[in-house]
Order: sequence, then C-alpha cells, then structure tokens
Amino acid sequence: MSNASRFTQFSALAIGIAGALAFGQAHASGFQLRENSVKNLGRSQAGTAVANGDAAVVSNNPGAMGFIDQNTVQADVTVIDLTAKFDGSAHNALGMPVSGGNGGDPGDATPVPAIAAVFPMHGALEKLTLGASVSAPFGLKTEYDSDWVGRYNAVTSDVKTVDLTLSAAVKLDPRFSVGLGFIYEKADVTLSEMVDYGLIMASAGIPGAIPGTADGLAKVSGDSHGFGWVAGFEWRPTDRFAIGYSHRSEIDQDIKGDATFNAPASFAGTQPLFRQMAAQCMLAPAGNPCYAQLPTLLALGNGFVPTNASAALTTPSTDTLSLRYDFTDSFRLMGDVQRTDWHSLKSVDIHFENPYQAPSSEGFEWRDSTLVSLGAEWDINPAWTLRGGVAKDETPTHDDTRTPRLPDNDRTLLSVGVTWHATDALSIDAAYQHISIKSPSIDAFTSLGTELTGDFHGHADLFGVAAQYRF
Repeated sequence: MSNASRFTQFSALAIGIAGALAFGQAHASGFQLRENSVKNLGRSQAGTAVANGDAAVVSNNPGAMGFIDQNTVQADVTVIDLTAKFDGSAHNALGMPVSGGNGGDPGDATPVPAIAAVFPMHGALEKLTLGASVSAPFGLKTEYDSDWVGRYNAVTSDVKTVDLTLSAAVKLDPRFSVGLGFIYEKADVTLSEMVDYGLIMASAGIPGAIPGTADGLAKVSGDSHGFGWVAGFEWRPTDRFAIGYSHRSEIDQDIKGDATFNAPASFAGTQPLFRQMAAQCMLAPAGNPCYAQLPTLLALGNGFVPTNASAALTTPSTDTLSLRYDFTDSFRLMGDVQRTDWHSLKSVDIHFENPYQAPSSEGFEWRDSTLVSLGAEWDINPAWTLRGGVAKDETPTHDDTRTPRLPDNDRTLLSVGVTWHATDALSIDAAYQHISIKSPSIDAFTSLGTELTGDFHGHADLFGVAAQYRF
C-alpha cells in the first residue's frame, strides 16, 4: 500500500477517534445498579416491589409505600468489587502486534450509597403516603494500566448517575395501593483511552514514525441532568399473598462536556505540515487530486485539540413484577421478573464544537434483558431475620459490540443476608452477594483499525450494610 493511500485510509479513520471515546461508548458499557436496598441484596433482588417495611420502595415501587404504617428512614451502602482478568492480544491495522500486558484488575471496590424515607399521612390524609429517596440506578467504574495491550480501546471508564425520587402513594382500599414518583437524574461521565499517534503518522508517511511508540491520552468528561417517573401498585388479594408491579420510565440525557487530547510533541510538530498541505490544496486548480484528501488534511492539522462535545442519550425503562407468599407468620417466599428496555440505546450521535472533528455515531444494538430471581426470609425469632436468594441476569451486550469498558456477560447471583431488630424502632441489615459472570469474549476495533481479541474471566462480590429507624 502506498503512503498516499495509507494516509487517506488511516487519517480518515482518525477523524472519528473522539467518537469512539465519547459518551455513547460510556453508556454502551453502562451498568445497571439495583443496589438501593441491602434487604433486597440479601434476597438476590427478589420481592423488590412487595418488600414489607423497606423504604427503598420509594423508587422501586411507590405503590408499596401505602403498606408502610410508620415513618421510616433508612440508609444503605453496598460495596461492589469487580474482579476481572484479560487473556488475549491486539494488532494494529498494519498487522503489527500491539505491545503491553493484560491491564491488571480493572475493578476496584466501589461504594454505592442510598437513602430513603417514607412518611404516612394522618387525619384527613390518612390514605396518603409520601416518600423521598436518593439512589444510583446506573454506574460503572473500570480502570486498566495505561500501557496494557488494550489501551487504545479503554483505560478509564467512570460513569455515575444519581437519582432524587419524590413519590406519593394512595391506599384505595385495605388491600390495594397505587403510587407515582417523580425522578430527577444527574449523570457524570469520565472516559479515557490511549491514541496511537505513531500509527497515524506512519500511515501518513511521516519519516521515522513507528506505530505504538508515540501514544497520547485522550479524555472525555461531561455531565447532564434529566427527568423521568416511576409508577406502580401493590395488591394483596389475601392476607398471605401480595403482587406488586412497577414501571420506571426512560430518561433523556443531553450530555455536554469537554474532550482533551494529550498528543505527543512528535505529532503536534507535524500538524503545521498538514495545515500547510491543506492550504496549498485549497489554492490548487479545480480537479486537483489533492481535493480527495482535503478533509483528512484539515482534520489532522486542526483536530486533536481541546474542544467541547455533546451527545443525546436515553437511559432504559424497566418493568418489574414481584410476588410474595407468606407460608407462615415467620417464613416468606418471594420472586421477581424484571425486564430492562435496553433496545432504546440503538446508537448515540456525538457532536463536536471543533468543526474539523466530524460528528460520530456510536452504535450499540443492545438487546432487552431479563432478571429472574427467587428469595426467601425466615424470622428465627423477634430479634433476627435470615434471608437468601438466587437469580439469573441476562446481559444486554453481545460479542459483536462488547468492549473492555465493561467485560460483561450473563450472570448468576447468589445471596445471603440478615437483619438484627435491635429495638422496636431500630434495625440493622447486612448482606453478601456473589456474582458469577460467564466468560465474555472480546473482538473490538478502535476507529484507527486496531483490533483487540481475547477473553475475560471474572466475578463480582457485593457487601452491604444498612440501618433503618421507624418512629
């Protein structure tokens, strides 16, 4: 391949490098967090929409608040520890192997807090219950060594969402309650990866340029806020049987932020040459062959500099159906089916304020996923309650679009938990959950044509503690 043709191919790919970094990929690697209740954690998320006395129903199913008869305040924190190991290799678009190690363990122990409060009204408003909660429904944090073999795909991925939910429930009769909640959601995103400027320069025919020898860190960060709603009901057709259903809406986000490129001096020194070539081309007679390369000349000469960026995206809706049956006054069995509408994330289009960086579309093609869980609780005595659960959770990702930002696959959840009723007013919860992840395979390309292939092996451990006070 000639220098000119390689230059055209790879510099054209380079125009989209920021698109590969931007917010769409962050959300494609987004992670659904259900850890707003340690009680639910101990049951593998079974019974979330019919949880007796659990203030987390403010956001899980506001309709269930109607069956809470005391002012209730609770605080939960769950530490999520993802462990993963990569085994594979990478090569660039010239067929040359990429150097580097396996990236280390990308997961760190990350706390996820939540707080919720429920207040039943009295007197003329006794059928009304109000509630508020702060929780994190989506989040992700992975970080690899900056010199690992997949550094051109991902280094740091840090995505946080925080929801403020204000809910109200109306108990229409002693066995049926409906509720509606308003959600304000704040999102923060930080992503980084290395860019192979050596490959860009070698592809452009710059003398002495060698792929993999002139890396620079590219970083995107931004934030946004959006609004949504949650609605649900709980019906108790008998004293021992309860049915709960809730729907959480999609939330539209318009993320705005900054893209920065820490380009090495060797590349920055070539940019005046690209700008000069572009200027000469624009003065050339009409029909000059250089006009075919003009967009890439302008992009390489004026791109890879700090710029504002924006992207519109939508977090998915969820539907949850919960059942609970009290076999005795001290033993309960619960089950959940939750469907997450990931297909709303077909793609995200990223726009840059720098006119020399073309808009980029990041495709996802994620599929809807289903969680099925079964859990049980046993009141050993008035002071202690034991619980446990098992669940199967589908991943929305698939082999064609999976990235190392979240090496996810289908999961099996196993949980145990305990509640200590210290007094009539105060209780303390603790839970542990182990998540086994089916080994995901990776075959991911960067916008410069570098391919990362291999497999991840990993699991996650979750530890939760909570306190609840009723008055």
